[in-house]
Amino acid sequence: MVAFSSQGHINPMLRLAKRLISRGLHVTLATTDVARHRMLSSSSATSTAVAAGSVAGIRLEFFSDGFALDYDRKSNLDLFMDSFSRVGPKNLSSIIHNQNSKFKCIITNPFVPWAADVAEEHGIPCALLWIQPCALYSIYYRFYNSLNPFPNIENPNSWVELPGLPIMKTEDLPTFVLPSNPLGSITKLFSDLLQNVKKFKWVLANSFEELENDVIGSMSGTHLVRAIGPLVPPELLGEDRAVDAGIEMWKSADDCIDWLDQRENCSVIYVSFGSIAVLSEKTDGGDCHGAEEHVGVRVSSDPDGVVTGAEVERCIEAVMSGPSAAEFRKNAAELKVAARGAVAGGGSSNRNIQMFVDEIIGGSRIQ
Repeated sequence: MVAFSSQGHINPMLRLAKRLISRGLHVTLATTDVARHRMLSSSSATSTAVAAGSVAGIRLEFFSDGFALDYDRKSNLDLFMDSFSRVGPKNLSSIIHNQNSKFKCIITNPFVPWAADVAEEHGIPCALLWIQPCALYSIYYRFYNSLNPFPNIENPNSWVELPGLPIMKTEDLPTFVLPSNPLGSITKLFSDLLQNVKKFKWVLANSFEELENDVIGSMSGTHLVRAIGPLVPPELLGEDRAVDAGIEMWKSADDCIDWLDQRENCSVIYVSFGSIAVLSEKTDGGDCHGAEEHVGVRVSSDPDGVVTGAEVERCIEAVMSGPSAAEFRKNAAELKVAARGAVAGGGSSNRNIQMFVDEIIGGSRIQ
């Protein structure tokens, strides 16, 4: 496995790796030296495991991304991604070459697309683990392969209609497909990845069929996408946290944990803006989206495209205590049950992982 050096990229890989190990495979995860440095500086449990060279039975390997550990990779993301794509393949190839046994498969994620070229050089079949919803994969795939019309400079507010998805306005779309997208490196990365998806023998998605059945079905005419998720912390599915293979790359703030422990159940909202979002004092509404259908409310922007604090407050109150709050919780609980069923024995994601394993080892057994 080859992962980008972000916690949100590494952890889904580790959780998939643990499921593969439970089916008799041996798994190595390769990521960059800066990820190792962050892991060693984080929680004691993570740092101890990383120092020993493995996590939950998953062997760890690290390679240079071409920059010093203290270099601010977010300061110029375009420069970093361009350099990483030149340095990374050689360093990853060295890891593969130095192994005692031949790998049966390489699994990479969208931010390390060049791993497919390295796999090809070594004669190893490659899989892509898409760590976001299938809906996003479908949007990106159709956009970067020019299969459907999208907003452009001449018509920036056009509506988009894609198979398996509801009709979408501009504000429903991910920033990377809009004319206003500021990150050229991400556009190039996704373009190279999705225009050359045939390099991957498998596309695995961090989702499950019961959640995205329509959009998964809509892609059957292009290429097969297998949902093998959700690859999330086990406590989100009502399971024991101790069985998680995930790691921490940041130290938890003890005062935050103490504060959270004093709150009642279902009384706190957690917000994550991801690793590369840059928020100004006045945030563009294009970067803020409400939840897909029956589990949330839409965040609306003002005429200048800004989401105000009052609007965010309105949405929080609607979700936590508004007239539909009880229905939102009920629907979310039902999705939790469906997700747990998908990864359980006989579930849709469980079966898809087993089919993947059978194809890797050349067998035909399905549990």
